[in-house]
Amino acid sequence: MTTKELRNQRMADHLIERLRRRNITACYCPTAEEAVKTMLQLIPKGSSVSWGGSMTIRDTGIVKALHDDGSYQLLDRDLATSPQEAQEIYMKAFGADYYLSSANAMSEDGVIVNIDGNGNRVAAITWGPKHVIFVISLNKVMQDTDAALKRARSVASPINMTRFQKNTPCQIDGVCHNCNSADCICNYIHFLRNSPNGKHQVILLGEDFGY
Repeated sequence: MTTKELRNQRMADHLIERLRRRNITACYCPTAEEAVKTMLQLIPKGSSVSWGGSMTIRDTGIVKALHDDGSYQLLDRDLATSPQEAQEIYMKAFGADYYLSSANAMSEDGVIVNIDGNGNRVAAITWGPKHVIFVISLNKVMQDTDAALKRARSVASPINMTRFQKNTPCQIDGVCHNCNSADCICNYIHFLRNSPNGKHQVILLGEDFGY
């Protein structure tokens, strides 16, 4: 085990305990391949599954694995043939058995931070789906909630705006301006402090994924 791998394991052990205190079940996967296998083990065959716009969920291969398995009822908005159909999938996602997401950041004591433009992702994390599973790379773990929010605003959001190519100041220079632009995606800021009904789970990932 390398020095970084040892540190990641120790950090993951720390985070798993902190999340447990918040009624959130967690596990650690050093690689994306292990995270995909774990995800398929966590979701019973035949379950309805949806997800937001997470690059982590896509880039780790989880979406492909779910499609390739063929035994899940997938609500995949990327397959919509019209805006109306996409909207219908958004709404059906609130009734899904499992909703998958990543996070923009997380504090060392287990608070999960997300920023959303439309609000569908943070709404589904909060209410609706029976289970929510996060996949969070350890590079997104910050010292405290203030640092986690700063990461979400100053790192994740400008990168996402560059991906979307919308007209905001951060898309132009890569720096958060705390703007009120019409194209702003920092409209809903969500802190998950506790899981009162225990429906949230976290897969901590040793490899860097997402923004």
